Amino acid sequence: MILEVDTINTFYGTSHILFDVSLSVDGGEILCLLGRNGAGKTTTMRSIMGLTRPRSGSIRFRGQEVRGKPPYGIARMGMGYVPDNRLIFPDLTVRENLELARKAPKGFTGEPWTVEKVYELFPLLRRLDSHLGGFLSGGEQQMLTVCRTLMGNPSLLLLDEPVEGVAPLVVQELGRQILKLRSMGETILFSEQNVSFALQTAERAYVIDRGRIRYQGTMKELRHNEEIKQKYLMI
Repeated sequence: MILEVDTINTFYGTSHILFDVSLSVDGGEILCLLGRNGAGKTTTMRSIMGLTRPRSGSIRFRGQEVRGKPPYGIARMGMGYVPDNRLIFPDLTVRENLELARKAPKGFTGEPWTVEKVYELFPLLRRLDSHLGGFLSGGEQQMLTVCRTLMGNPSLLLLDEPVEGVAPLVVQELGRQILKLRSMGETILFSEQNVSFALQTAERAYVIDRGRIRYQGTMKELRHNEEIKQKYLMI
């Protein structure tokens, strides 16, 4: 088990957002946290990464307790985070954005990521090598953000709503690359409200609504569970 989240409770000020949220991720697995807007997906991801600290509960990454640790400390342990707002450096080129994120692997057993290796994963970025980040489309920026995080050689990759607001062709491309990452042995936890995208890419899912986990199971089980989809996932 690479990640174990056990009954965390997270607040924004006095507002209680997450209620006893628990989930787990196995090594080499692609897991999706599904839910509508405002369900608590991003808060869960931020809580895991240490950006919004839970007031109670436990978060164990590779067997070590990380609740209360600063985000940079969690990142150094081998957790990579792709935020929903991308946060690339607009005045740096694609290559410079990638080179800036390079760091020695810790707990990463595969071949370290390089600029050439991420270009093989996303060939479009190779053609944009010298382009400034600020001039990329939303989908191109999303690809760059994923690749920039991979340059840190994470043993767990967190993606917060990776296909939100991007064109359908980019959604398909990101789906293909996530599946390719799985075949390479990467472990991925992503949050999403796009049910069809999740069904095509993830192996298991947790469904969150109003800050509580309402369902967990395989994607095959979820595909045939119309009650859960209608109650918690349909807009």
